[in-house]
This record gives sequence, structure tokens and C-alpha cells, in this order.
Amino acid sequence: MSEVKTYSLADVKSHNTNKSTWIVIHNDIYDVTEFLNEHPGGEEVLLEQAGREATEAFEDVGHSSDAREMMKKFKVGELIEAERKQIPVKKEPDWKMDQQDDNQLKQWIVPLILGLLATILYRFYFTQ
Repeated sequence: MSEVKTYSLADVKSHNTNKSTWIVIHNDIYDVTEFLNEHPGGEEVLLEQAGREATEAFEDVGHSSDAREMMKKFKVGELIEAERKQIPVKKEPDWKMDQQDDNQLKQWIVPLILGLLATILYRFYFTQ
């Protein structure tokens, strides 16, 4: 296995054209030059981020797991240790069954009570 090359942000910054487009996502450096014409959002999206840190823009879009897998082939290196940013760990939502059971109860009890109330009022006023 080959050693991973490291680059500084200054190195990445020099690759900001459509002839050489590098971006930094999660401290990894990607050469997306060949992908410019294939990117579903258009090449302008990648060129806007060319030569700089693009993690926030990448995550804001909400890329699929397929897109994340695809980007592995474009990786050319990593940021040098001194310039790396702390990557916050995304916490998965905690969907508890207790919350769902409580919501399900509320979803059917209110219509049930309204139906019973309507039935009682109907019988009281219209069956006499």
C-alpha cells in the first residue's frame, strides 16, 4: 500500500481552474477535474469551491452514499497535519419507540373522542 501524499492549503489553492480542480472535503484532497462535466449539479458548483475547503458546502447538499463512494477514486492526498480541521462527528437521530408509541396514541385518541362526542350529540338532538 502506498503512502498517502500530504499537501498544504497553499498547494490546493493553486488548483482552482477548470484545467486542474482540487477541493478539500473532510481533510482529504480530491482532484475532480475529470468529474467536472459529469457532476449532476454542473461544473460551476465544483469550480466555486475549487482550490479550497469545501466540506461545509458538500455536507449542506446532502450527498448520497453512492456519491461518497464515487469520490474515493478522485482522492489525491490529505491536508498536512498542521492545517487539518476537527471534523465534528454527526450524531444519528435517536428514534425511540417510546416517542412513537406516545404519538400513535395521540393520533387516534383525539378523532375517537370527537367521533363519540358527535354521535352523542346527534342522538340527543335528532332522535327525539
